[in-house]
Amino acid sequence: MVIFGATGFVGQLVAEYLAGHAPRGTRLGLAGRSAEKLSVVKARLGPDAAAWPVLVADVNDQGSLAEMAGAARVVISTVGPYRRNGINVVEACVNAGANYVDLTGEVLFIRESIDRFHETAAGAGIRIVHSCGFDSIPSDLGALLLHDATTADSAGDLEDTTLLVKTLKGGLSGGTIASMKLQLDEIRNNSQSRRVAADPYALSPDRSEEPDLGDESDFRSVKYDPDLQMWLAPFVMAGINTRVVRRSNALKGWAYGRRFRYREVVACGPGPAGAARATLTTASLGAGVVGLGFRPSRALLDRMLPAPGTGPDEKTRTAGRFAVELHTRTSTGARYVARIAAHGDPGYAATCVMLGESALCLATDQDLPKASGVLTPATAMGVALANRLRAAGHTLTTTRVG
Repeated sequence: MVIFGATGFVGQLVAEYLAGHAPRGTRLGLAGRSAEKLSVVKARLGPDAAAWPVLVADVNDQGSLAEMAGAARVVISTVGPYRRNGINVVEACVNAGANYVDLTGEVLFIRESIDRFHETAAGAGIRIVHSCGFDSIPSDLGALLLHDATTADSAGDLEDTTLLVKTLKGGLSGGTIASMKLQLDEIRNNSQSRRVAADPYALSPDRSEEPDLGDESDFRSVKYDPDLQMWLAPFVMAGINTRVVRRSNALKGWAYGRRFRYREVVACGPGPAGAARATLTTASLGAGVVGLGFRPSRALLDRMLPAPGTGPDEKTRTAGRFAVELHTRTSTGARYVARIAAHGDPGYAATCVMLGESALCLATDQDLPKASGVLTPATAMGVALANRLRAAGHTLTTTRVG
């Protein structure tokens, strides 16, 4: 496995995780633009990394990317924003026959990757797997585990399904903010990109085959849900996660159900206090998106928000955590809940576990789904990845509740 972007903030964290958790005998390499900086990173990783090779590669040098991909069974890319920096890396992996994982939450980049490389990668038996971090593994594996549980119980297809963010504690990601700004700029300036980003089925393998279930646009306002008995607010990551989950359903032949409806929201609780939290959450999200979308306010926010390549300190990363619940009602009226949770900052500590285990899964596991192409975590790795994450300390459970 090769970690591309190993001198960046997230790249170093992934390298540290794999140095401590990859099975003995696993061959790893560090890749990036500067051999000197890569050597400094390697020296910090301890004796187990002493034999790791250093590969010089640049996103603007296709020859160096080809050499890197040719040396790897799996390339782990942490070099974002991916819309600007990622597509050449994917192309190099497809040409070299290397599997690929990344952390992207960028719909437009994934759509380009699908359009350009899905058929070629599928024909070559290569797995290109985007969104292998907090975007979008909890969502994608959560929906898969619900499907598996209801299928085992002969309880019918999944229908109305809602991911509730129950706990979310962690630092802001400079890389995520940079990706958001790049996508906002493209959406503002390009009507076709705007239509793609707004489409709930933007990542579908065949848009014409998707069922017409009415309005499935992203949740945008404060709402009280009588079934869940709580106030809800929009979730900032719903715009990518919902589309990844819907792609998984389509790639699996709509196995979750042709009437599978999926949304993601923040759980704000019942009563007046819940309504107030929902209102504040919604207003804060709206202000942030508007602020990043206009240059005068963006300049001010840039001085306040973390820059790309930076992130929270170790104490903050360790103190973070997340917990989400996926509630579903099936075609027979049965109700299930999946719970996904982990300790550690969602965007850094927990994400590095998810990305590292995804790469190990592709590199070493034999019981993977029979799928190839531009895939999702659920369709590329599925239960094998869920088992790895459980072994790494994450919670992934399903329960029938009605």
